[in-house]
Amino acid sequence: MKRRADPYRDTDVIDSRAPRFNQATVGILSLVAVATGWWFLLALLGAQLIVGLVFGRRWCLPCVAYFQLVQPSLGEGPLEDSRPPRFANVVGAVFLTGASVAYAVGWPVVGVVLGSIVAALALLAAVTGFCTGCEAYKLGCRLTGRPFVSCPLPPVPAAATD
Repeated sequence: MKRRADPYRDTDVIDSRAPRFNQATVGILSLVAVATGWWFLLALLGAQLIVGLVFGRRWCLPCVAYFQLVQPSLGEGPLEDSRPPRFANVVGAVFLTGASVAYAVGWPVVGVVLGSIVAALALLAAVTGFCTGCEAYKLGCRLTGRPFVSCPLPPVPAAATD
């Protein structure tokens, strides 16, 4: 399989199916955590999002699973700007961290609410492709006077165009 973008080096773009895979993973595991009361799972998910955001996709377990196991079978999907999904991950990490802290200090209702919001929005994005965090990023750009313009795709090597 020939990729147009390296998933670990070309961080300005991302295969559009990778965020949906990540959202499905986060959504399902958040739902399991809320349903079972295993709040440590919310903490692990939040930590995983933070590690991926700080150190890159190579350290994001759902990203590695997608790029090493799923993408080779399906091929590379359409490339998209990575900034909106990255912002959505920041929002998810904040909510998951908040849910974990709420559970830890004895406020399980707040933890359930925050964890349920993450589960619902992540599963909505995974199933429909509508990412609330991504849309919030684009809206924020418009409101601050920076119209959202998706970054250009990386150049296609000459050998790939033959």
